[in-house]
Amino acid sequence: MINEESVFYSRVLTETTLTFHIIYATLGVGVPLMIMIAQWVGIKKNDEHYILLARRWTRGFVITVAVGVVTGTAIGLQLSLLWPNFMELAGHIIALPLFMETFAFFFEAIFLGIYLYTWDRFENQKKHLLLLVPVAIGGSFSAVFITIVNSFMNSPQGFDLVDGKLTNVNPLLAMFNPAMPTKVTHVVVTAYMTAAFVLASIAAFRMLTSSKHVYHKKALFFTMKLGLIFSIATAVIGDFSGKFLAEYQPEKLAAAEWHFETHGEAPLIMWGMLDENNDIKYAIQIPFALSILAHWLPGAVVTGLDQFPEDEIPPLYIHYLFDTMVTIGMGLVVLSLIYWIGVKRGWAFIHSKLFLGLSVLSGPLSMLAIEAGWWLAEVGRQPWILRGIMRTSEAATTNNQVDLMLMLFCGLYIILGIGTIVVMSRMFKRNPVEQELKDREMEKGGVQK
Repeated sequence: MINEESVFYSRVLTETTLTFHIIYATLGVGVPLMIMIAQWVGIKKNDEHYILLARRWTRGFVITVAVGVVTGTAIGLQLSLLWPNFMELAGHIIALPLFMETFAFFFEAIFLGIYLYTWDRFENQKKHLLLLVPVAIGGSFSAVFITIVNSFMNSPQGFDLVDGKLTNVNPLLAMFNPAMPTKVTHVVVTAYMTAAFVLASIAAFRMLTSSKHVYHKKALFFTMKLGLIFSIATAVIGDFSGKFLAEYQPEKLAAAEWHFETHGEAPLIMWGMLDENNDIKYAIQIPFALSILAHWLPGAVVTGLDQFPEDEIPPLYIHYLFDTMVTIGMGLVVLSLIYWIGVKRGWAFIHSKLFLGLSVLSGPLSMLAIEAGWWLAEVGRQPWILRGIMRTSEAATTNNQVDLMLMLFCGLYIILGIGTIVVMSRMFKRNPVEQELKDREMEKGGVQK
């Protein structure tokens, strides 16, 4: 028996939890790589500024890991409490990647602890750098395994469906499903990209508001360059993701692009509005682009929403989620490319308040693009929780207290969010860059130029 109110609040609570958790999860995947590269550059160039970058980023990273543990635990709890029928149906299949995700996290956490407590205890700093390798690998593979669970929900395979039960499970076939390659690479690379731009926005903010120290200039150049690399990689992988959708989830692609009728030479629809007759107005149409995105060829036929039952069509507002993600992604490519070229050619414009202001926005905007991407992935799968097998309404609890859970968890997330900001702000204000550099100069008896 379906309780529509419980279904609604279960969806709202799950979306709220994922929205909050993805902030910490994304930084948890991307920041370790940034730390590792910064320390490697510092050792290679014998540059204390990059070493300090790694140190300060590590301190902030520890805070995000601590909060991410809480929010990640909440997701695991809510899977069982809010979606018991789904867990009864598929829990024995997703248990393996969920366990492997936990193992990857502990692998990361153990070496992170060792790394933190061994600063300056190695005469050869390259040995200390090696401790970051398992931290970065553990963080990335946590994302890999948890995304495999989501991939399975989008393209389930590796079992027999007998009398409404999933039997004869092949766990490897279930894990390595058609959605896995593009979804996993997209999640991991966008995490790297977002971490780079978040750190770049912090450096730009410091340069814009209070400090012109060369430390912040180096931080901005370092992170914008990495942001450029990973934003281009994100665009390439996004193209392959479009081709996956065209073959395996054509209803999601059609809904995201307001592609109502099946035909070739399909244009890509950006933004715009729908009237009461579902006619598109005020949109930017890029000729042939949807056909190319879906099948490589400008004349290729793209499946439209007319091929699907009305009750299996995702909500059409996911079009705006797709447009938000793509627009921000392209904007970040342009911003970081202009900065890189500007540095090479000595353009004064990239040091202006306007450009630094845009750089400050790169971090929040990249995180917004991550959020829009996940909302697109989850809402675009509706009405299914396990595509083609179980609907979301069938999977939810019938408990009448989910609205109370929603309020309690929202209160928890508000406390955690405010706490994160307060702790990080106080930690870095009490340890300004200039003072830390002086302290390290005194320790080493040298002068950093």
